[in-house]
Amino acid sequence: MKNAVLKDLALLAIRIGAGAMMLTHGIPKIGRFFGEGPVKFADPFGLGPEISLGMAIFAEVICAVLVMIGFKTRLATIPLILTMLTAAFYAHWNDPFGKKELPLLYVCVFLGILAFGAGKFAVDSFLKKKKLF
Repeated sequence: MKNAVLKDLALLAIRIGAGAMMLTHGIPKIGRFFGEGPVKFADPFGLGPEISLGMAIFAEVICAVLVMIGFKTRLATIPLILTMLTAAFYAHWNDPFGKKELPLLYVCVFLGILAFGAGKFAVDSFLKKKKLF
């Protein structure tokens, strides 16, 4: 019983910590999206810098909040993992490993959340108990 509670508390701390830290990268991008002049952002998929920036904002803000509250958690980690892999291997391809390290660390954390889920202290768990989903 104690181990299960500790596991769920650890998952809660990891979700909130990783999500909150991801917001520090995503929220400033909102200003870039609505700023003056043309959007300047990496375009790894050829969709245009505006769409690429919008997808990064979706992952780093919307999906980060979903992970923090534990709603559709596993699904929300997928855009985050893809965004961080793109940051590490596209945006920072020519940079030293130190620049790739942070996005790769996020990949590891979000892969762990994808594998283990949100835990008991999450909206997903509450909705499951209420049989709403």
